[in-house]
Amino acid sequence: MAENSDAILDRRTVLVMTAAAIAGGIAGCRRSPDLNSVAASQNPRRRFEDKIVLITGATSGIGRAAAIAFAAEGGKVAFCGRRENLGREVEAQIKSQGGEALYIRADVRDENSVKAFVDETIHKYGRLDVAFNNAGITVEKTLHEYSSEEWDNIQNTNVRGVFLAMKYEIPYMLANGRGNIVVTSSSNAIATTEKRSAYSASKRGLVGLVQSAALDYVDKGIRVNALIPGTTDTALVRGVANMQNVPDAVWGAAASVWAQSHVPMKRMATPEEIAAFALALASEEFPYMTGAQMVIDGGKTARGG
Repeated sequence: MAENSDAILDRRTVLVMTAAAIAGGIAGCRRSPDLNSVAASQNPRRRFEDKIVLITGATSGIGRAAAIAFAAEGGKVAFCGRRENLGREVEAQIKSQGGEALYIRADVRDENSVKAFVDETIHKYGRLDVAFNNAGITVEKTLHEYSSEEWDNIQNTNVRGVFLAMKYEIPYMLANGRGNIVVTSSSNAIATTEKRSAYSASKRGLVGLVQSAALDYVDKGIRVNALIPGTTDTALVRGVANMQNVPDAVWGAAASVWAQSHVPMKRMATPEEIAAFALALASEEFPYMTGAQMVIDGGKTARGG
């Protein structure tokens, strides 16, 4: 599946942003720090040494960054996505850096596919310690313009897909006597805008799912928490903006213009920043946290979306 992220940018906004970016000069585009370079210069943490980590939606974006980060901290990472060429690239990258990874093609909308993904992970590694349920999609339209198929596809991917993943992950965690599940929701679960009714409904639904599931297993050693990211510079967001085919510099400048007026920190998040927060939630650093909604959005929802 496509990576999860906070959807943005209607087409009229894109045109305005692009014009402003060109007028202002691409050289003025604000970019976030190169987090991979920063991490490489430091002694790596090993919070997931020999832990088995399962990730959905990890062929690009936040999921891809998380897969690489979990493996860098010693995790044995099994991950899925529909785009096999990208999945193999991520698997090869992790292995080339000395990590352990297994890509399994799976579609979170299909129950048999999800079950096979989880079962194959257990067959390979023997248990499950951490799950990062991250796969998600979006389509942006005013409500009456959605087809039933589009609405169902968003709900089936974003909500039902997480339900199916947890349905098959949790029995293995129960058998293990412990586990940690992180679910990617969105800042649109808190504050949203027009043309996101399907996406916002799915992401708000995930918060309710996480809260109830956390109570189901609070006495079983399994913690379940929701990650609430703000707008993140991913292929999904770029596609929603209909700018997937423009040069990277033009996209960067346009995204910067948008962020100047929509995000207090004046920029989008990087996938690596959101992944770093996912790893913190999935670690043993916060043993008293379950059923939480943890926001990382540059201040976006603090001023109403």
